Amino acid sequence: MAGEIEQTEREQTERIEQVGQVGQAERSEGAERDVEAVSRFVERFASDLTDAGMQRMASRVFAALLADDEGAMTSAELALALQISPAAVSGAVNYLTQVSMVGREREPGSRRDRYRVHNELWYTTFANRDRLLTRWENTLNEGVHTLGERTPAGARLAESAAFFEFMQAELAGMLDRWREYRKTLDLSTADRDQEP
Repeated sequence: MAGEIEQTEREQTERIEQVGQVGQAERSEGAERDVEAVSRFVERFASDLTDAGMQRMASRVFAALLADDEGAMTSAELALALQISPAAVSGAVNYLTQVSMVGREREPGSRRDRYRVHNELWYTTFANRDRLLTRWENTLNEGVHTLGERTPAGARLAESAAFFEFMQAELAGMLDRWREYRKTLDLSTADRDQEP
């Protein structure tokens, strides 16, 4: 474990040196990042995600991945960057992969996994919620029939099912509008024109 962390520290140093060598012109335009400001952003966004109900460590790991230019880091890199234990990283990435916010990939020629933020993450997340809403709507409708449509509980469930049906219709239209709007953006990512 200590050897892996030392190797990761060397790799990060090499990565920083490589970034430092990329274009003097970029540096003169102020492209260097303030590491403390990035760390504050990661913690602030993680706090926002935690307030919305996401697990605290998962929020921090997700925010760190989102703020990384490559959008990908190893477990050791995440532990080092966030000053957390490898066990905390493991629990966080397990949660994030389970909810499809992060993918796991193998580094070429290595036994180590890298964790990557998915392309079009928010679109995919909300599109997956559409399937969840369908399940909830179906289950609620079953509950309406089980409890009786004219009972107070049945009426409550019927209203909930109608709400999810409405949300699905609106969500599908909103996602279509997002895809059209996204085409108008000047995004610098290589995957800009890929369909989700």
